[in-house]
Amino acid sequence: MTPFPPPARRPLPVARILPQDTALLVIDMERDFVDAGAVQQTPGGRALVPAVNRLIAWARTHRLPVIFTHEMHRPDLSDYGIELEYDPVHCLEGTAGCELTDDLDVQPGDTHILAKRRYDSFVGTDLDLVLRGRRIANLVCCGVTTHCCVMSTVYTARNLDYRVLVPADAVAAVSDAHQAAALLCMSDVFAYVTDVASVVALWAAPAGAEVAA
Repeated sequence: MTPFPPPARRPLPVARILPQDTALLVIDMERDFVDAGAVQQTPGGRALVPAVNRLIAWARTHRLPVIFTHEMHRPDLSDYGIELEYDPVHCLEGTAGCELTDDLDVQPGDTHILAKRRYDSFVGTDLDLVLRGRRIANLVCCGVTTHCCVMSTVYTARNLDYRVLVPADAVAAVSDAHQAAALLCMSDVFAYVTDVASVVALWAAPAGAEVAA
């Protein structure tokens, strides 16, 4: 049990969430964050893979862009700034720690946001340009960690006027308290906190397409 109330669960504005203006953003599902024994292993991170893959299958069914972010840092640590006052060294360029974890459904046509130097996926990257170039208005965000990279990305997305959906069962934090606090804060005015089942039920599958199970 945590001392936090559950996040607000507003009805999704389904009339405003369309396949042609929605993208799936998979945040930092990298080895250094989710693999067993990793330097910054997120409890429950590996267990997210089936939920994330279900979202990916849904996105592919409706031809949504699937975008993976990769936190990466220079080997000489010159881009870390004050992050090293809080976190150990992780996700160094050229190491396996920057690779996406095993079993994720990654395909050649997916988009990768590389050299993400900060928790926020927008800071110092071309993510906003990629989204605006595709006329994206809605983002479904999943991955790790809920209270750091996911939440900071969601806050910026909301302030850039993207409508954000966060499936609570497709994000993970370092503790139940961090998870509950982050979801509660995001649900106030920054995101629609929902679940994977509700996301994949947004639209009927195109004729002949397989539905994400």
